[in-house]
Amino acid sequence: MAKDNTFLPPYFNIDPDAALAELDLPTETGGFAEIARACAQGRADLASRGLNEAGRKDLRLFSTWEITRYLIPVAQAHFRRVLKQNPDLPQGRSETEGGAKWFTLDEVLRLRAFFGAQGSKAKNYLPYRPAGQPAKMVAVANFKGGVGKTSTAAHLAMSAALDGYRVLVIDLDSQGSMTSIFGGVVEDEWQTAFPLLARHYGEYLRTENQRRLDRGDPPQPLDEALTAAMDVTAQDLIQSTHWPNIDLIGAQLNLYWAEFQVPVWRMQARGWKLWDALTDRLEADGVLNDYDLVFIDTPPALGYLTINGLAAADILLVPLGASFLEFDSTGRFFDMLHSTFASIEEGENVAARALGRPEIGFEWDAVRAVITRYDGAQQGELSGLMQAYLGKVMSPHKQDFTALIGQAGEQVNGIYEADYRDFNRETYARGRETFDATYAAFKRLLLGVWRRGELDAQQAAE
Repeated sequence: MAKDNTFLPPYFNIDPDAALAELDLPTETGGFAEIARACAQGRADLASRGLNEAGRKDLRLFSTWEITRYLIPVAQAHFRRVLKQNPDLPQGRSETEGGAKWFTLDEVLRLRAFFGAQGSKAKNYLPYRPAGQPAKMVAVANFKGGVGKTSTAAHLAMSAALDGYRVLVIDLDSQGSMTSIFGGVVEDEWQTAFPLLARHYGEYLRTENQRRLDRGDPPQPLDEALTAAMDVTAQDLIQSTHWPNIDLIGAQLNLYWAEFQVPVWRMQARGWKLWDALTDRLEADGVLNDYDLVFIDTPPALGYLTINGLAAADILLVPLGASFLEFDSTGRFFDMLHSTFASIEEGENVAARALGRPEIGFEWDAVRAVITRYDGAQQGELSGLMQAYLGKVMSPHKQDFTALIGQAGEQVNGIYEADYRDFNRETYARGRETFDATYAAFKRLLLGVWRRGELDAQQAAE
C-alpha cells in the first residue's frame, strides 16, 4: 500500500534535480541594477496613482460632515448658517445639485480662523501655542525597521496640519518613504538635508582656518562640494506639498553618503560638533520661525543622520510593536542612545572643564515609546508587561492596525488622505479613531511641554 504523503511537512521529499531545474543563473553585481530598475518601475507605477496631470499629488476635499465632526467643533446647521450669513467666506462646492458641500483644506483653515475670531469663546477653534514659545521638533526613531516609524511620523504630521498647525517634515532616511508619501521630488543629495550638514562643517572649517592663519599655519582648503554648500540655505531645500500647511525637506538614496562623509569631516576637524549641524542650520536660517512643529523621520539605524535628528529633537517618539523581539530591540536602542550621547557629553566636557567653559548636556522635553500595529486579542498581556516595565515612558495609547491603513497604503496615501466615501461612513470613523487617539496622546504631550515652557518663562520674568 502506497504511503500517503499528504500530511508530511513541505520540506520533505524535495527532488534535487527538480530544484535545480527551477533555479536561475547565478547573480552578478550587475544583476542588482536590473532588480533595482524593476523596483523603480514598479514604484513609479504605484506612486503615480492619484497624481494630477502635472504629475503631482492633490489633497482630497473635505465635506461639511467631516469638517464639523473632526475639524471645526460646530453643529452642521450652525456651520451652514454662518456660511449663508457671510458670503465672503469659502462656500464650498457641490458635486451634484443640492448635494453635500466640499472644501479644500486651505478653505477649511480660513473657516477655522473665522470661527476662532468670531465664534464662541468657550470653544477652542484654533490650535494652542503660547506666545513666545518656540516651534517644537519631534524625532521619530528606532533602529529596528518595520515598526511603523515613517507611517507614525506621517500621520502625526497630517493630524497636526488638520489641527491647524504649520508643519515641516524632514526626511533623513535615504529610503525616502516619507518623501514619497508627501509627493516630494528629490533629484540628488543636494536637495536633501546633506547641504546643511556640509555648510555647518564648512563654516566651522572657515573659522578654524582663520585661527590657523592667525597662528601662521596654512589653512585647510574647502573642496568644491563644501564651497558649493556655503551658499545653500534651508529655505532652498524646502518644498511645498499637496498639503497647504505641510512643507518638506526630502530624501533620496544619495543622502546615505552622508554616513560616510560626516566621519571623514570629523576626523579632519575633531572640534566640529557634528551633532549640532541640523539644529544650528535650521536656527541660523530662521526656519523655525515659520512653523509650529517639525517632524524628523530618521533612518532605521543609529548613524550620524539619526544622531543629528535626535540631537535636534525636543520630543522623541519611539514606535515599536508589542512583541518580545521588538521590545528587546527597543531596549537595546535606548541603551545605544545612552552610550552615544553620554560619550559625546563626556568627550566635550573634559575639554570644557579644562578650559573653564560651561559643560554641555543633552535634554529632551519628553520621550515616549508608542505601540503600533496593535492587536488587542493577541498582544494584550505582553503590552501590559511592557507598560509595567516602562511606566510613563510608554504611551498609554496603543495604535491599532486597521483595514483602513492597509487600503490607504496601497494607494500611497495616509489615512487622512483617504476619501471616506470609499468606505462605509461608520467604518471610516472607527478606522481613523486609533490615529486620532495617537495624535491626541501626542498633543497632550506637546501642550504640556509648551505650557511648562510658558510657565518657566513667566517665572523667569518675575
